[in-house]
This record gives sequence, structure tokens and C-alpha cells, in this order.
Amino acid sequence: MDVMGDKATLFETGRFVQPAGQEETRDETGEAVEEARQRLAAEAGDVEAMSVLGAMLLRRGDLDGAEPHLRAATAEGDRAAANNLGVLLHQRGYADEAAGWWRIAAVAGSAAAAHALGRHHRERGDEPAAEYWLRQSAEQGHVLGAYALADLLEHRGDGGAEQWMRVAAERGHREAAYRLARTLDRRGVREGGARADNGVVITGGSGGKGGGAAATGAAPVASGAASHASAAPSSGAPRDASTGVSPEAEAEQWYRQAAARGHRRAALHLGAILEKRGELKEAGRWYLTSAKDGEPRAACALGFLLRDAGDEESAAVWWLRAAQDGDGNAANALGALHAERGETQTAERWYRAALDAGDVNGAYNLGLLCAEQRRIAQAEQWYRRAAYAGHREAANALAILLLQGGDESGAEPWFSKAAEVGSVDAAFNLGILHAKRGEDAAALRWYERAAAAGHVEAALQVGMARLRDGDEREAERHLRCAAGGGSAEAAYRLAAVLDARRPPVSPHELGEPSHEKSECEEWYERAATQGHRRAQVRVGMLAAARGDVVEAARWYREAAEAGSRNGAFNLGLLLAREGSEPEAAVWWTRAADAGHGRAALRLALVYARRGELAEGQRWADRAVSLGPGEVAERAARLRDALREELSA
Repeated sequence: MDVMGDKATLFETGRFVQPAGQEETRDETGEAVEEARQRLAAEAGDVEAMSVLGAMLLRRGDLDGAEPHLRAATAEGDRAAANNLGVLLHQRGYADEAAGWWRIAAVAGSAAAAHALGRHHRERGDEPAAEYWLRQSAEQGHVLGAYALADLLEHRGDGGAEQWMRVAAERGHREAAYRLARTLDRRGVREGGARADNGVVITGGSGGKGGGAAATGAAPVASGAASHASAAPSSGAPRDASTGVSPEAEAEQWYRQAAARGHRRAALHLGAILEKRGELKEAGRWYLTSAKDGEPRAACALGFLLRDAGDEESAAVWWLRAAQDGDGNAANALGALHAERGETQTAERWYRAALDAGDVNGAYNLGLLCAEQRRIAQAEQWYRRAAYAGHREAANALAILLLQGGDESGAEPWFSKAAEVGSVDAAFNLGILHAKRGEDAAALRWYERAAAAGHVEAALQVGMARLRDGDEREAERHLRCAAGGGSAEAAYRLAAVLDARRPPVSPHELGEPSHEKSECEEWYERAATQGHRRAQVRVGMLAAARGDVVEAARWYREAAEAGSRNGAFNLGLLLAREGSEPEAAVWWTRAADAGHGRAALRLALVYARRGELAEGQRWADRAVSLGPGEVAERAARLRDALREELSA
């Protein structure tokens, strides 16, 4: 227990004994002179000098020298001496006798003694007595008393804790400032703010890629603090009636105060808030301050900042420091770094270190590493370990591994477990599983769940299902979500929905001025620029309808070169119309070889006009077999005519 005096009344007289690390700096000569002066006065019977001399010796650790002076001053009624005598006896191990002297000093009005006495009772489990004396101390303005009272009340779940924590914080108690900030953080979450902890509980998560088959995340899990940090307070955030600011904004103020006083965890949280807000330079400074003070999570977060800035080597230095101090997330980051460099043995060593540090992401990352090396049995073992520990993406990955091995019945429970604890990929994969069995209603439920969490391909599947059901409004809503999230197929289908609603547009002659693009054409173009072949053909058709031949040819060609038979056929039509029939025949040949009946019929007509009747008959036969019906009829008549001419 720190040496304490009556701060309110004794600071100016010199009888206040300051805690270690807060003493005024004095040179040794000055102290020796002062001690000699106080000793002479004490020997002359000066009570104040006895008290001050005893405090000086107590602070120096000379308990034997301090005790007689403190006892003498206490006998004369000096309450500061009584308090310090209690401190001395407590240091000697005589806690009950110390409490007796603290009681005498506290009754005489010593706030420091009341604080010490309150702590004494709390250590012995007597909370009512502890609260009484701590409240006495706090109400007299003793900052340590206010903090200790707040701590006691918070432990009991008493709503008055925050009031006293605020009192202590306002008087400069850094731990009180930090804990007040944490309380405000939690309140911000309850009132609809961002998640607690400002991202400093750094857990990873890798979202999978949705697709037509089961999917899983493939990146090692290790994420920077900012990826989960709380957002800056918005204008609509709840406000505290007493302060006029949101809980998040006030929390930041208290984090800043505690951090400025050297609180390393406050500096970590402050750094996370600033990083989330994009103030990376200042965030880095606070992370650095916290990391230098020995906070491994700050060293880890600083590493992520440096990596994102392109300084991978410096990032590795801080990750190494954090990992050596037991930070599992930093060990995972080091593992991922070495895995990217192809140093799989070193990566595996760091992933194991992360697991040893209690970070289950290490087991998941080991599973990913083994899966990449085709060590399937080991991958399954690591995925299982992480999944049993509650890692949702590991459960999803394990299910996929089992599914790939043909164990569908073993995979489904793991998909369900992962989905129930929030894995969006697992929910999507369950939808795929049910859809393959023809269980459309169950599939739709899981697709809707994944779509609600932002899964792009799931939103596409929901949109397509709603289209089949005739619910065009809901279909459009989900297709817009999927298209906005980057799905080319969704953009194409949304464009088709909008296209069907458009009033008929009068045809344009080639060379006429083009009209303004509609929304459906913009969505077609978005899909087309992402490589969607049907969208490319449709954009070409719309451009041709506007009279923009060059644009139409560009999109037809792009689609044709990507393998679209409709694109090749339409490009051939455009070229033939422009007088380039030989080149048109090249594209029709490509389309016909891919099964396009109309392209085969066009080729039959081309060869018939050239007089190459046998080749024309061959393509006519091909058109008959490819169809559709109208084309097959025309091709059959042409074939018969060519056959008659050949036999004439």
C-alpha cells in the first residue's frame, strides 16, 4: 500500500507523503539538510517536525527510524502521523493494528486514512464497512477514495459507480478515466452504436466467395484493429443528457486523457478509434506509445498499419515483438506473411504458436495451409479442432472438405452449426445443398438468410427464385443488391426485368442520332464490362438499335471472342450489312460450329449465291438439324432446291 497523507490539508505543510514515482525531485544535499533541520526541530518537541521526519524516513524505507517519530507525533494528535503509522504497520504485516490507527486518523478527518481503512475492510470481505469509509474519503475529495468507491460499487452492479468513476477521472486518475471510457463504450453499443472494444479484441474472419458450388474463405485469418473498430459518432448517435455528447465521443475524450497520462490500454483503444476514422498517422502514434509500454495488442495493430502502408518489413518486426509477448493474432499475421512468401514450415510454426497462445484462428489457418498442400487428413484434423472451439469459418471449411469427399450427411451438420453462429458462407452453402436435392423452400430460406447478411450470390439466387414465383418487386430488390455487390449475372437479370417494362422504342436507321441510355442499358453495360457474354450481346443490340454501329460491333466482337455464338452471329449480320460478307462468313462459321442454326442457314445462302452448291447443301443440312423450327423449314427447302440443282 502506498504511503498516504492527508492530501487536502497536508500538502502545503510537507506532511503529505507522495506515492512512489510522484515525489518532487530534490538533490541529495537538499534532502539531507532538510532532514537534519526536521530532526533538530523534532528533538526540540515540534510535533509537526516529528510527523514530517517520520514521513521522510518512511518514504525512504527506514521503518525502524520512522516508527518512533510517527508514534510520538500520533500521541500528540497529529492525524497525518496516525495515517502514516498505519501505513508503516501495514508494511510490517500488522494489518489489524494499522487499521486501528487509520480509524483514529479517519475519525479525525483524514481522507487518505479513510481510503486506506475502506480498502482494508474490502480486503477482508466487509463490504458495508468498506463502502462507509470509502464514501467518507471520496466525499472529502480524495481521488483514490473516489476510484476505490466506484470500483466497489461497480463490482456490486450499483448504478452509482459511474458517478464516482467520473469524479476520480475528472481529478486525474488515469485508470478511472480508462474504465469510464469502457463504460461509455458499452453504453454506446447498447444504444445502437458500433461494437464494443473499438476493435482491439482482434479476431479474424475471412468471407468466402459465393458461387455456383460450395465456397469457403481461403485467406489466413489475421486482421488489423481497424477492420472491427467502432465508427466515429454520427450526427444521429444517442446523446448523454448531462454532457451533451454521444457516449462514443465522450469515451474517446476519456481514452485520450488516460492515454496522455501513460495508460497503455487507453492508448490502444484510442488508436483503434482514430484508425477507424481514417486518422492513421495519429492512430499510429498512439499504437506506438502503447506498444513501447509493453501492450502486445498495440504492437500487433501497429504492424497491420505498417503493412497496409506498404512497409511489410517493419510490420513483421512489430508482429514478432507482439507474438513473443503472447499475442496470437500477431503470430497468425506472421504465419500468413511467411505463407505468402512460400515459407510454409515457418508459417506452420507461427500458426502453432498462435494456437498455443489461445488463438483458435491458428488451428483454422493450419487447416488452410494443409489443404493448400493437399494434406487433406491433417487439414480435416485442424478444421475440426477449430470448429469444436466455435470457429464458424472452420466449421464451414470442414463441411466443404467432407462434401468434397462425398460425405454429404457429415457435411450438413457442420454447415448448419457454422450458419447458426453467423457464417454467411455456410448459410449460402446450405442453400446450395438443399437446392441440389430439389428442396427449394429450404434452399430459399438459407439463401435469404445469407442475402440479408450481404452475400451477393445468395441475393442473386433469391432474386431468381422470386422471379420464378412472379414476385417481380421482391426480385428486383434482391437483384439490385446483388448487382450493386458486383454480380454480373444479377446486373444482367435486373436489366432484363427493367427492359421488359420499357415501352416500345421506334426503330432507328443506321446513322441516326442515338437516344439517351436507359437504366436497363446501364445495367446491361455494367454486366457487359464484367465479361457477361449475353449482356455484351444485348448491349450490342441496343447500340445497333440506336444506330451506333461501331459500338454495336465492339460489343458483338467482345462477346464472340469470349465464345458467344449469338455474338458471333450478330457480328456477322453487322459486317454483312456493311458489305464485309467474307468476314461475316468467318463469324457465322464460328457461330454455326457452336450450334447456332441461323448462322448455319446464313452460310448455306452465302455458299449457294457463290455457286458452291455442295457446301451450301452441307450447311443447309446442318441448319435443319440445329433448328429452331422456322429455320429448319427454310433450311430444308433450300437444301432440297440445292439437291435438285446438283442432280439436274
